[in-house]
Amino acid sequence: FVGLGNPTPDSENNRHNVGFKIIDSINKKFGLSKQKPKFKGLLTTGNVADQKVYAIKPLTFMNNSGICIRELIEYFKIDAEDVIVFHDDLDVEFGKIKAKFGGSSAGHNGITSIDKFIGNDYSRVRIGIGKPKDKIEVGDFVLQNFDEDEMVGIDKICKNINDSISILVAKKLDLFSSTVNNSK
Repeated sequence: FVGLGNPTPDSENNRHNVGFKIIDSINKKFGLSKQKPKFKGLLTTGNVADQKVYAIKPLTFMNNSGICIRELIEYFKIDAEDVIVFHDDLDVEFGKIKAKFGGSSAGHNGITSIDKFIGNDYSRVRIGIGKPKDKIEVGDFVLQNFDEDEMVGIDKICKNINDSISILVAKKLDLFSSTVNNSK
């Protein structure tokens, strides 16, 4: 599992950091190991849905996330198709997720970096952050913090992802998306 975000303390609640929030939630829910700095990221390990997993938050900043992922998969001899990346997506309605295998980066710099370093044959869980309501640059919007109501929504997304993680680990991406999006 890879969660995309930026490693600075003031980025913690940014829209761009929703991938980090998902990894933190998975770590807590499934009691993964203490985070250790490794492969230019913060790595945890453990078992989720009877599978050994590695969960990492790259510390290389969004635009260089691929460096961290390549080091991790080369060291543990993980196939790219077994990588699942959690990231923010402007083109998905806030609070919804879309899981897919492969595809383009759609302009997401973190995904562009991963594609450059490991190719694009991996799964992505796109977490909807919605579009800016005001005339604001996209770059500024994704670096804004979630508001209080949105944070409640993000907590719900994290819970729904954790509740359906066995479906994701089994790579049933369409079923995972519909299950998470239809959870109460």
